[in-house]
Formats: sequence, C-alpha cells, structure tokens
Amino acid sequence: MPITAQHIRTTITAYLDEHPEDKREIDVVQALLDDGNDLTSRKSLPGHVTAGAILVGRDGRVLHILHNVTGKWLLPGGHIEPSDDTLLQAAGRELAEETGIPPHVVTPHGELPLHIDVHSIDANPAKDEPAHQHFDFRFLFRTTADIGELQTEEVTDAAWRTVESFADEQLKQRVTRALIRP
Repeated sequence: MPITAQHIRTTITAYLDEHPEDKREIDVVQALLDDGNDLTSRKSLPGHVTAGAILVGRDGRVLHILHNVTGKWLLPGGHIEPSDDTLLQAAGRELAEETGIPPHVVTPHGELPLHIDVHSIDANPAKDEPAHQHFDFRFLFRTTADIGELQTEEVTDAAWRTVESFADEQLKQRVTRALIRP
C-alpha cells in the first residue's frame, strides 16, 4: 500500500513527541496536509515529501553522495514511490538504489526519522520543475558494508565523512547522540 497522508501525519506526530523544538518548521507540512495537498506526489507544490538516509559505517563516519543535478555532496535519498509502504522503507530503497549497498546489510536505527528537514529546491527547467520545497524525512541506518555500484544517472561519487562535517548543527547533534546510545 502506498504511503498515505495518515502515515505522514502519524510519523510527524511521533517525531514531534521526540523533538517538540521542531514544531514551527514542521507546521508548514502539517498545514499542507490539512489543506488536502497530496505530499506524496513530486508534482505537489509548493512542496512534497522525500525520504533520506543517514548511513553510519563501521567507523562512525556517514556516507555522502555527490549528486549530479545539484553538484553538491548530500545524504542519500529522494522522492517517494507508489511502491513504498512507509517513509522508512522509501529511505532504505533510495539508499540501496543510489549507493548499491544491499538492504540486507543495512540496519535501521529505529522506526522514526532522526531529522525532518524542510529545504528549498531550485527550479529545474530540464525537468520542467519550478522552485519548490522538500520535506525530507531522514532516517538513521547502520552498516558494516562498503559502497556498492553507484546509480550513475543520479550520483557521481560517494564518500564517508565524519559527523563533524555536517553544516547543520541540529543534525550533527542528533547523529552524535544516536551513535552514543545503543
């Protein structure tokens, strides 16, 4: 069954129970859901839901990918698909697709996202997409595997980086805390 608005709402509610300090940023997502917007469609404007993976390797470093379209080093992730049952599953699928790391060697840290990031995406005339927002539900995963065959249509390179390299202080703190907890 595809991801539903109710699944997104339930995930947000549980997330805000853990991270009430994020309520103001997440309010935009809840307001769009309340207005009946289909946030599962990548055509939904002013924004839509995406799923991301924070993959921690055996040495505590986090996998980043060099994204072809943006030319930036990012966490693996992307748009949800009709075949995804949950946001966690979508994050795992995107991780496997982009990095070639098979799902059976990746373990989710939990059922809830570690971070929900609301960020702007530039217009992409090649895809006839106007500027919009991504509501990125980021899940923490662990692995002892190495990078597999990259999805070269979307990814140019991959590298393991330290948690300290994160520009987002909140994300850095959350990953650091999660790595301390068993």
